[in-house]
Amino acid sequence: MAPASTPTALLPDSARTYDLGFARWVYENVDGGDKLSMCMQCGVCSGSCPIGTEMDHGPRKLFMMIRAGMKDAVLKSNTMFNCTSCYRCVVRCPRGVPVTYILQDLGRVAARAGYAEAEKTDNARFAKAFYWSTRTFGRTDERLFTFKYYLSFGIVEAIKKAMANMPIAMSLLKTKRMHIGMPHKIKGTKELKAILDKAQEIEKSKQGF
Repeated sequence: MAPASTPTALLPDSARTYDLGFARWVYENVDGGDKLSMCMQCGVCSGSCPIGTEMDHGPRKLFMMIRAGMKDAVLKSNTMFNCTSCYRCVVRCPRGVPVTYILQDLGRVAARAGYAEAEKTDNARFAKAFYWSTRTFGRTDERLFTFKYYLSFGIVEAIKKAMANMPIAMSLLKTKRMHIGMPHKIKGTKELKAILDKAQEIEKSKQGF
């Protein structure tokens, strides 16, 4: 028996491929979902996506699948997790559909409903390392957050990845795009952490399940 707080539209049901209530649930509960009905399937979002070829389904197709009630196929896809949040789709959409926001929130929904192991995706690993660097130093330290990202795959794999990318690191050093020495740190990191903690608190209070 699923928890009472879990939306019926998100309950896994292998016996049913289509759930026509899923589209309505997305409209009402996903960030930006209320604008999904404005999508006219022009394909500008998918055509603008720099990483669309790495997705199971482009944004245009995914939105049509939502309308068709293909809940399982939508939430099991890697589309949401492969989105790099470049916002090209948002800027270019002729109807003003917030494509990136919808994909981001669908990823959260998929992970919480048990359809996706978000913590194991490359994007999630990278985001966690990036967040750690930002929270700790108030800025990005390419050396530390990159190696922390590599470590999420294990120490052996981290060393392999670091060695494979050594030429890139040397180029960054040569062009002074990366420094040697202690990491640079902003003033007021304590205040920044307080802001981030409050943001997390607000996010948790909004989670429906």
